[in-house]
Amino acid sequence: MPKKTIIAARVRSLLDACFPRRQVCFLRQKSTFTLAGLHYSGCSFRTHIGMLSLLTLIFLGAGCSNVRITNPARTATEQFLLSQAAVEAVTPLSFDVLHGRKVYLDSSYFAPVEKEFVLGELRAKVLNSGVQIVNKREDAQIILEIRSGGVGIDRYESLLGIPSLMTPSTATSAVSGTPMASLVTPELAISKTIKQVAFASVAYVAYWADTGEVVASIGPTIGKTHREDWWFLGFGPKSLGNIPPVNFEIE
Repeated sequence: MPKKTIIAARVRSLLDACFPRRQVCFLRQKSTFTLAGLHYSGCSFRTHIGMLSLLTLIFLGAGCSNVRITNPARTATEQFLLSQAAVEAVTPLSFDVLHGRKVYLDSSYFAPVEKEFVLGELRAKVLNSGVQIVNKREDAQIILEIRSGGVGIDRYESLLGIPSLMTPSTATSAVSGTPMASLVTPELAISKTIKQVAFASVAYVAYWADTGEVVASIGPTIGKTHREDWWFLGFGPKSLGNIPPVNFEIE
């Protein structure tokens, strides 16, 4: 079969697929055109080309995107609250009596889960006081036991309006038989306030490693930080507190 005949047959099949010879046109204006030896009637040729262009753009632009969102265990506000409370708790402590001594820090009695920054802040305070920290207990002259009454955040919320409600669903999926998701209504608040208060407590006792005689005992000292956010008619939040980025004081 000649090459031109093959090309013409392919063009005819493509046109038959895109522009059926018998079609209903919902436009008032009709036109006819001849291409590749075939006669086509229906909507205007320009309309067909426009629709084909639109479908091509949709096909090329179609796709899906996935945005990965990760959340830390603590928000930035909570981390600032705890770290600033730790700083305020450690600041009053004095280690002058241990100056120039080899000290081993024993944190086995420091129970709170949120302890990393508190211990780091206390370690920095000890080093800045001229104390030499050793990694092994047998190399120390003095044992410094650190303890805490608690490290955490209290959260208070108040709402003037209708809170968000979750209605239990008894319906099940017809396909899998699993319970369907419950319906959650949006919150309608005239005024809303969220107040967070963080506390950190630190104390220590120091004693000679060989005799167990107490050298010094201080604490507990307590650090406190806070932040308050409030909304009115959906506008806000207006923030008050003593942690970054809040620079306003409120008691």
